[in-house]
Amino acid sequence: MNRRKLSGDFIFEAVVGFFALCILILAFLLFRELFVESGLSRNTFGLGFLTSSTWDPVKEVFGALPFIFGTLVSSFLALLIAVPFSLGIAIYLSELAPEKLRTPLSFIIELLAAIPSVIIGLWGIFILAPFIRDYLAPPLSTYLGFLPLFQGPMYGLSMLTGGVILAIMIIPITSSVSREVIMTVPTHQREGALALGATGWETTWIAVLPYARSGIFGAVILGFGRAIGETMAVTMVIGNSQKISGSLFSPSNTMASVIANQFSEATSNLHVSSLMEIGFLLLVISIIINIAARILVWKLLRVEGGGRA
Repeated sequence: MNRRKLSGDFIFEAVVGFFALCILILAFLLFRELFVESGLSRNTFGLGFLTSSTWDPVKEVFGALPFIFGTLVSSFLALLIAVPFSLGIAIYLSELAPEKLRTPLSFIIELLAAIPSVIIGLWGIFILAPFIRDYLAPPLSTYLGFLPLFQGPMYGLSMLTGGVILAIMIIPITSSVSREVIMTVPTHQREGALALGATGWETTWIAVLPYARSGIFGAVILGFGRAIGETMAVTMVIGNSQKISGSLFSPSNTMASVIANQFSEATSNLHVSSLMEIGFLLLVISIIINIAARILVWKLLRVEGGGRA
């Protein structure tokens, strides 16, 4: 009996261990494939690929700086818009919403994450882009036009539209994870603050959110990772321009969108290799962001667990 049990445990451990190993193998193969296929571009342009703004398939001169710029700016803009909304939704659903509304509202918000990105992109083209061009951009230009961010002609398909679309797409995951984190805060945290005379919002501000900050930070990083890797929706609304502009009203491009737009049309080996290098850079950036997030979350948990030394 014991031998059978040990044999069964060994088989189970071997099977699940093999599944875990498969993930590592797939990640390694993906990393290796992108690295090898981008070799021609790396050998041709070197580090200049990261600093050049020229993207000319005819002359076979390629630089990734506009796409790196567009990816980072649109993603940070999405976070700037989405985080307050996500945090407000999470606080309301976990702390303030009546029981009858909490479950259906949570279900509807999570359902938004299941909408195909191409549908959101179509909505962005026909509804959001004209709205931003006709109703949002004019007052921004009038009252904040002294800032470079809100200067220049008002395009419907622009960095601002891309950032708003990304914000809409990351709100469901960020708010859902934040809500789950806030709901795990022990009840005595709230009761202690209320016993000391804190009001409802003060309890949330001084007792709940500080306790849940590491989990909320993790939710924000998940949203950031989704924004960086999003392809179809942002491709449809960002304008797909290979120029760097300081204005949010100008068209731009991202690393994911240039791959989606040009990979099927790339004819030369150098063009394909350059697109592969952009994919490799996108993978590296995602890995760096996740590693940095892990380190920061670990430090936050260490401070919360052991106190400030």
